[in-house]
Amino acid sequence: MILDKDIEHFESITLEEMNQVKLMDRIETKFVLSVNQISSLFQTLMPYYRVVSFQGEVMPTYNTVYYDTENLFFYREHHRKRNDRYKVRFRNYVDTNITFLEVKHKKNGRVGKQRIQVENENFTLNPDLLEFLHQKKINKQDLKISLENQYKRITLVSNYSIERVTFDFDIRFKYQNKQANLGKIVIIELKEPIRSRSSKLYHSLKQMNVLPYNLSKYCVGLIKTRGLENLKYNRFKKKLLKIDKINAL
Repeated sequence: MILDKDIEHFESITLEEMNQVKLMDRIETKFVLSVNQISSLFQTLMPYYRVVSFQGEVMPTYNTVYYDTENLFFYREHHRKRNDRYKVRFRNYVDTNITFLEVKHKKNGRVGKQRIQVENENFTLNPDLLEFLHQKKINKQDLKISLENQYKRITLVSNYSIERVTFDFDIRFKYQNKQANLGKIVIIELKEPIRSRSSKLYHSLKQMNVLPYNLSKYCVGLIKTRGLENLKYNRFKKKLLKIDKINAL
């Protein structure tokens, strides 16, 4: 894969060192581009960032299992552009088999994430985990698995500011027997304590004519696996077209 050789020239930072920049309360700025554009981008970023390495692995696999209500309340809140919304998910770090139950809360542009490590590998909500969700203001009674999502991630940490950048690629979805993927799409997230346009990533992408663009893996994954006839998706039509356009590059 092209990303293997693109990332090998970055200096590395350990997972323990990266944890000093957890940014569990942050501003996220997303960008979307083709994997074919990554090589030139990484060349400009190399002097300014280190790549997170855990036991020599710089492109770990993430497995995410989302929970939602029977009528997909969290999806519909996103579609309505609610400024105060939640996601509930299990996140499994495949290479280390460590799993967390996470509540992601976005309010007025800020993103907060709270999580608890879990031992079960079945991604089920037992009474203790339901109590954790209740404490985080998730009081829905009919939560069930709504989507499975797997991808690889590269994480860069800035040498000069409190900033992390993640690159998610090889993005795949599954719901029951239906599977889908995002092809050559790479979703980039710039994570900062406050919004800033001084990031080297931001300036490098701007020079490539790549501007901020929000794209939710959860929402797109639901559409891809449920079918257009089963979901209201008006707000996401342009995003689906953009995905097709980037994949054609």
